[in-house]
Amino acid sequence: MTQSFSVSRQLARLGLDGARIAAQAGAALAEDLGGGDVTADLLDPRAEARAQVICREAAVLCGRPWFDAVFAALDAGVAIHWQAEEGARLDPAQTVCELRGPAAALLTGERTALNFLQTLSGTATLTRRYADALAGTTTRVLDTRKTIPGLRLAQKYAVACGGGHNHRLGLWDMVLIKENHILAAGSIAAAVAAAGRRHPDLPREVEVESLDELREALEAGAERVLLDNMAPAQLAEAVALTAGRALLEASGNVTIENIREIAQTGVDFVSVGALTKHVQAIDFSMRVLAAPA
Repeated sequence: MTQSFSVSRQLARLGLDGARIAAQAGAALAEDLGGGDVTADLLDPRAEARAQVICREAAVLCGRPWFDAVFAALDAGVAIHWQAEEGARLDPAQTVCELRGPAAALLTGERTALNFLQTLSGTATLTRRYADALAGTTTRVLDTRKTIPGLRLAQKYAVACGGGHNHRLGLWDMVLIKENHILAAGSIAAAVAAAGRRHPDLPREVEVESLDELREALEAGAERVLLDNMAPAQLAEAVALTAGRALLEASGNVTIENIREIAQTGVDFVSVGALTKHVQAIDFSMRVLAAPA
C-alpha cells in the first residue's frame, strides 16, 4: 500500500459516503435476495456462528467498506474483525477477517459481500502491478471511464487503493476533446476555444494522433494532451516538442510489458483501460467454523 493512501480521504474525494455505499450494498442484496433467502430460512433464527474469509491467491485487499455494509444491512449483530488493512498485500491462504453473529445473516450475505471484495480487490491488484512497473519513474498510471456500470466510483476507489490515479470521473469534471469533437467543431483550435468560453474553470485535454496535431493543441492552449496510440519513439518526440508547456498522457495498447518503456519517454501519465475493464476477480472464500464460544 502506498504511504499516501487514506481510506477516508479517498472515499470523501469520490463522494462515497456511508449512505452511498449502503445504497450500493442494499441494491446488490436486493438483487440476490428477491423475496428472501429460502435456504437460510431453514436455520434456527437464534443460531449463532463464526466464520473466516480467506484469500486464496496473492492480491491487494480492497472493498472492506462495501463488505461491512452488506452485513450491516442484514443484521446489526454481525461483528467483523479485520486482520488485514485496506490496500494491504495479501498472501495465498491468508485470513483477512473473522465474522461472528447470527448464522442466517452470515450465510445470506456471504456471496454479495464476497462479490464486492473479489471485484474491487481484482481492480486494486491489477493496478498495483502497473504501479509497481512504474517504480522509479515520475509517470503515473491513470484509469479511464471503461468501468462496470453502477460501480464506477467504487472501481476508481480501488484504483487509488492499488496505487494508481483517477482520470476524470465522468463527462462533467474535465473537458476531453476527442477526434469526433474536433470534427464536429471544425478544428482543434475551435474546440479548445469553445471549451474556454463554456467551461473556463475546467481543465482542457485534447486527444491527438500526430505531432502536427500536438502542435495545434499546444498553440490552442490545451493544458493536457492525450497522445493516442503513439510508439515510444514518437512519444519521446512529443515530450521534446512540448517542452513542459502541457501535461502529456499516453494512451492506447498499453500493457504490463510495455508500460515502463512508455514511461521512460518522459510522459506524465499513462492511461490504462484494462485496470477497470479487464476485471479478474480475486479468489476469496468464507468458511463457517463453529458457533461462538
